[in-house]
Amino acid sequence: MSVALGLARRGLGCTAPNPPVGCVIVKDGSIVGRGWTQPGGRPHAETEALLRAGAAAAGAEAFVTLEPCAHHGRTPPCCDALIAAGIARCVVALTDPDPRVDGEGMKRMRAAGIAVETGLLAEESAEVTAGFLSRVQRGRPLVTLKLATSLDGRIATSTGESKWITGPEARARAHLLRAEHDAILVGSGTALSDDPRLDVRLPGLGGRRPLRVVLDRRLRLPLSHGLVRDARDLQTLLLTSEDAPEEQARAYQQAGVNLQRVPCDETGELSLSAVLTGLGEQGMNRVMVEGGAAVAAAFLKADLVDRLAWFRAPIVLGGDGLAAPGALGIENLARAPRFRRNSIQALGLDLLETFARNA
Repeated sequence: MSVALGLARRGLGCTAPNPPVGCVIVKDGSIVGRGWTQPGGRPHAETEALLRAGAAAAGAEAFVTLEPCAHHGRTPPCCDALIAAGIARCVVALTDPDPRVDGEGMKRMRAAGIAVETGLLAEESAEVTAGFLSRVQRGRPLVTLKLATSLDGRIATSTGESKWITGPEARARAHLLRAEHDAILVGSGTALSDDPRLDVRLPGLGGRRPLRVVLDRRLRLPLSHGLVRDARDLQTLLLTSEDAPEEQARAYQQAGVNLQRVPCDETGELSLSAVLTGLGEQGMNRVMVEGGAAVAAAFLKADLVDRLAWFRAPIVLGGDGLAAPGALGIENLARAPRFRRNSIQALGLDLLETFARNA
């Protein structure tokens, strides 16, 4: 199952709307087939593993990180494929909460005489599948807030200089994080000040093209901006208010930008809950928020941050530097967002700490 989980991780950021799944087929103590969900969500992991196993699948054991599907979509049910291949035993890490599956895959395999076991490395599988689980169970994608700061939590100097606070190793790791998410989200302020490309620039991962999402309530992004200029090649979603000028909105659409209107909340800003619901409806499982300070603060205040990826450089910028999240308005510690540390990793001179939201 540990091998299957490693295979499933290969699909992070490229299987939406399907979950990243890994499957390993074992016979007489040897692995005879491996598979993971392919880009775009198909073929499924079980199909890939059975294809590699061939005739050796008969009488073998299958280890799958998520319950094999039981419904007809663009591909036949994976539980039927395992049955037809003659699998004798199937070990499933986690039940699929999708109402079209939700135990039906295991039920169908048991009815066909396959010995089915569940729960092996379920917690690890839930982490790999967290984005899909969030979208199915909460109607929104998993949100990772990525920050790159000085030791004192600053993302820019007093004059606004921010390139580069962290070193090349940390920046490469940030690109890998992008590759593991379905969408990258920034506010219009960051888009204007940093001119980010929001793409993946790592050898071997050129095919990873997360959806680029810009929150732009007032349509401040100029048509000459890079995110607009190359929108026909790299998908760009511009989210604006319901009362944004129609003529201006049409200009973005003619440039190849996917413009969508979102209701505002009581503060007059775009409703982040509506933003995430909309992304979930579009099949996004994992969204990474890259800034800026106001957007980071807004997601934290709304309690919509599930994971933190915090890069820290060994420099100090002082109180006149720009703080990573903007003001949160916290008056007592009990109301502060709390997270638990999952990992810490040295990247050159910098550190990457990852955190998960406290349940």
